[in-house]
Amino acid sequence: MAKYSDELDTVFIALADPTRRSIIRLLSAGPAPVGTLAEPFDITLPSFMKHIRSLERAGIIHTWKAGRVRTCELDRTRLSLVDDWLADERARWNARTDRLEQLVTSPEESS
Repeated sequence: MAKYSDELDTVFIALADPTRRSIIRLLSAGPAPVGTLAEPFDITLPSFMKHIRSLERAGIIHTWKAGRVRTCELDRTRLSLVDDWLADERARWNARTDRLEQLVTSPEESS
């Protein structure tokens, strides 16, 4: 568990907000300018930029500026951290349920 601690916490904190999860969904189609990403949301641009900065600090997205346009891109490798953690947890719980199944289905020893 220690191998994930701080990095995973940072990613989960960023993913905890529904607006940020929506931004990630939009970016799954490819890079997009901040203005385009902000259109579907009923919030001010400065508030929207707080979400962008939060995702960027977590390493989930990268941004760059060309002229007056800031573009965002999803960093799928950072999201693989969550995928790896979930795979480890899934394996742990599968092992636990396998042991439980063995206990429930094994014939009792006579005393």
